[in-house]
Parts: sequence; C-alpha cells; structure tokens
Amino acid sequence: MRTIASTAAASGLLLASTSSAFTTQRSNVLTKHNVVVAPTTSSSPGTHSPTALSMGLKTSLLTKATQHPITTAAAGAAIASTVAVKFVLDRPSRTYSEDSVAREYDAWTSDGILEYYWGEHIHLGYYNEEEMAAGYKNKDFIQAKYDFIDEMMKFGGIDASTDAGAKVLDVGCGFGGTSRYLADKLGPKADVTGITLSPNQVKRGTELAAERGLPNAKFMVMNALEMDFPDNSFDIVWACESGEHMPDKEAYINEMMRVLKPGGKFVMATWCQRDDRKVPFDKKDKRDLRFLYEEWTHPYFISIEAYAELVDATKLMGPVKTADWNTPTIASWRHSVWVGVYDPRGWIFKPTKYLKCFRDGYCLERMHRAFKRGLMEYGMFAATKPMKDE
Repeated sequence: MRTIASTAAASGLLLASTSSAFTTQRSNVLTKHNVVVAPTTSSSPGTHSPTALSMGLKTSLLTKATQHPITTAAAGAAIASTVAVKFVLDRPSRTYSEDSVAREYDAWTSDGILEYYWGEHIHLGYYNEEEMAAGYKNKDFIQAKYDFIDEMMKFGGIDASTDAGAKVLDVGCGFGGTSRYLADKLGPKADVTGITLSPNQVKRGTELAAERGLPNAKFMVMNALEMDFPDNSFDIVWACESGEHMPDKEAYINEMMRVLKPGGKFVMATWCQRDDRKVPFDKKDKRDLRFLYEEWTHPYFISIEAYAELVDATKLMGPVKTADWNTPTIASWRHSVWVGVYDPRGWIFKPTKYLKCFRDGYCLERMHRAFKRGLMEYGMFAATKPMKDE
C-alpha cells in the first residue's frame, strides 16, 4: 500500500488554468480595491476623486464588455467553469472505510496507469541537491524510486554484505517492487515476504517475481494490524508508505516490533503531519488535512514525534533515529504530474479513467503544497531491537 497517484496531461492543464483564473480574479479585485480605498484629498481643478475614478473604471469595463460581448461571455464562462471544477475536485471522493484500501489498490493495479508511470515502485523518489539544482525533471522518474530504496537502506543500516540471507518483511508492499529489489540486492539466500490488503497486488507482485527469476520474494494478503507471523520472525522489518492507511497506528507499530527478531533492524518511511502540539492547526490546516485524508483513503496521519513515541512505548526497541526527508522527496509530487503530461499514452486511451486522473493530478498538487508549507512532513525512522541479554 503505497502512494496513490495516476497522472494525466489534463491534470496539469487543469492546475494551470485554475491557477491563472484565480490569479486574474484576485488581481482585478485588488485593483478595484486599491482605487476605492486610496487616500482622499480635497478636490481641485485637474484632479479626480477616488469615486470618480472608480465610476470611470466601471464605465470603461461596461463599455468594453458591450463592444466585445462574445469575448466577455467566453471569459465569464471560463471563470465559472474553473470555479465549478475546483469545487468538485475539492470534495474528496475516496474516504476511508474498512474495505476501501484493498478496493482502491485493487482498482489502481487493474487499470495499469499507476504501474505505467511509476514502474514497480509505488512510493516517492529521492532527489539529491545536485539533481534539484539541475532541475528535477531532468532526472529519470523511476530511477528516483530506486535511489530512494538505496537511501532508505543506508538510513536503516541495511547492507548487502552484512544482511545477505536475511529474512525480511515488507509491510504494505504494493505490487512488490521493493520486495523484489531487496530479494535481489540481499542475494538468493535472503527470504523476502511482502504483505498487502490487495489481492490484485499479490497477483501482480507474484507475476513480476517470476518474470525476474526471484523465487525468494513472495507475497500474501494479510492485515498488518493482525499479522499471522510468530513473535521474533524477521531479521528486517521494512515499511515504506503504508502507515498512512493504517486506522490504528499503535497496533501497526506494535505488530512490527513484535515480529522483529532480537538484533533485528526496523526501518520505516511514511507521510506525517506536523506536530500540532507545537504549532496548533488552524482552520485552513484542518481543511487541507481533511482533503488529504479523504481523497486517497487515509484514516488520518500523525506526526514524526508521535510515531517515535509509539515505538518507544513498546519498550522493545533501542533508540529511534528519525528524520524529515521532505527536501529530497518533495519533487516527486509535481514530477508525477509531468510524466503524465509528457507521455499521455498511459491514460489517453482509457476515457473511463479521465476523471480519476484529473482527481489524482489535483491531489498530487495539493500534496506538494501541503509539504512545501510544512503542514506535512516525510517521516523516516530506524531502530534496532536489542538482544535479550543487552
């Protein structure tokens, strides 16, 4: 269960038209406002009062509208249409329910749009400082995802030489891109299990593992909050962008800590909201978070600090290392839209998916803005489970 983000060229055009329309409206309002409230002075020959100026402006606009009725009507219709579309897109369509995560990921896997653009990895990519300086669109979009996995391995202290043959659990595996990558990277003696709520993802993940010749990567449908594995089963527990969909974050953390062996490594990446204990959410924050929850079937997010506290509360783990990877990942949101603009073949022949692509493109932009202004953070976590005699 990873990032939900099928994209389309139409989404990019919509975002551009929405932005320009509202900018135009805002500019006109400010112009009129400045005229109305300009400081008044006593009238004198050769000067005009603000009232006279505003009346002249209105007369001029009415004259132009009369002279160009078709243009005026078209502009009005365009603005009204943009407002109407934005109103529709601002109403979330995929709210969380008991079966919504499995249902939506089954649908995303079946329609193939997500896989076409994102490849095998349904998570954000990693862009270093040099790549950002050169322009994120110059980087291969799918390579950014492989780079993210390599950086996440480093963050978690996972290395092919020291962890060869490890037994790995990928919690919320999507259709298994990371599971297969780890199975290959850690060698044939490694055993990687990916779990997801989506039967379609299990089917697709299994197909791709067979195509890649990776019998040491397997997949199963399982609830991460009630795993069937015995205590102390895995050397590595890996979770990348699955916590967002968990309705019980405490149970999610507890289960992962439970199945990790003593001496084992835990590493997690997940979208987090700002810690509102430090800076309380205002009305806009709450409204934006609600949209982000409900458009991509998330029950709720929590902060980086809150996740670290949940890990500590298990009393099973050593010190938790945390970080906010907003800076090296934020380019992924808009890059996701642009790959659909540059190559529309993934969605253009699927007209029944147009609205969904519009919505996903719009949500990608909303995500970008939420991360940019600090409402959202990209949480990274790593910890080791001490040996019993430590």
